[in-house]
Amino acid sequence: MICTVTLNPAIDCLMRADGFAEGVTNRASQQRLVFGGKGINVSRALARLGTPSVALGFAAGFTGEAIVASLADEPLITADFIMLREGVSRVNVKLRAAAETEINAPGPAPAPDEAEAFLDKLAALGEGDTAVFSGSLPAGLPSDFYALALARVSAAGARAVVDTSGAALTACLPLRPFLIKPNRQEAEEIFGAGADPVDCARRFREAGARSVLLSLGADGAIFAGEDGAVVSVPAEPCEPCVSTVGAGDAMIAGFLAGEARGIDCALKLAAKAALSCCTGSL
Repeated sequence: MICTVTLNPAIDCLMRADGFAEGVTNRASQQRLVFGGKGINVSRALARLGTPSVALGFAAGFTGEAIVASLADEPLITADFIMLREGVSRVNVKLRAAAETEINAPGPAPAPDEAEAFLDKLAALGEGDTAVFSGSLPAGLPSDFYALALARVSAAGARAVVDTSGAALTACLPLRPFLIKPNRQEAEEIFGAGADPVDCARRFREAGARSVLLSLGADGAIFAGEDGAVVSVPAEPCEPCVSTVGAGDAMIAGFLAGEARGIDCALKLAAKAALSCCTGSL
C-alpha cells in the first residue's frame, strides 16, 4: 500500500496571461482550478499509472470539503483526511505569463489532538507499505513534525518518501528515509547557491537519506542510490509545456510505480511521468 500525505492541501488557481505588471489590473486569458496539494498530486499521478493509494492529511472548512470531495470520483484513491475544527484550507495562485509565478497562501493550524490523531493513523502501516510526505507544514506544527511522522512509519515497519524543504527536510535525514526528492532550489537553500547537484545528492545521502532523486527541471534529475552510485536522468524536450506545476509529484509517482521492475525502469518512468505532467497528458 502507498499512502500519500498532504498536511496543507490547497485549491490551486492556475491562470495564464499574455503579460503581467504590478500596480495595474491584469487579465488572465485562461483559468483552471485544481483541487489538491503535493501529496494528492502524487496520488492522482499514481492513479493515472494504474497504482492505487490512500490519501491522508488535514482539510478544513468549505475549501477543504471541496478538496476531499474532488477525490470521490477517483476509483484508485481512498481519501482519509482529518477535518479540522477551525479554519479553511488554502487557495494558491499559479500565474503563467512571461515566467511562472506562484503565490501560496498559509493554511489552517491543526490543534494538538488533531495532529496526534494524524500520527495515530500511521500506525496502520506495515511491512511493504510506503508513506509519501510532500509539501509544506501547516501553521502551528513544529519543523520536525515530518520527522515525528517518520518515526511512527519506521516503528510500523514501513518506509518513507520525503518531498519537502528546509528544516522540515533536514530533520528527517537522520531517520534514514527510503527516498527524498528535493529540487535544485531546495538543495541550494541547504548547501548554498550554485552547489553542484551531484555533490548535493551525495551529501544528502551522507546525512542519512538512503536514496536521493534530485530534480533539475529541464536538465532532468540526479539519482543517488543506496549502493552509492550516482546517475544522471536526462529530460526529454517538453513541447508544448503547459505547466510545470506538479511535475515533481508526478516524478515521485513514476518512480514508485516503476520501482518493482528495477531502478532503471523506475527512473525512466519517473522522467516520463514528469514530462507527461508538463505537457498536460498525465
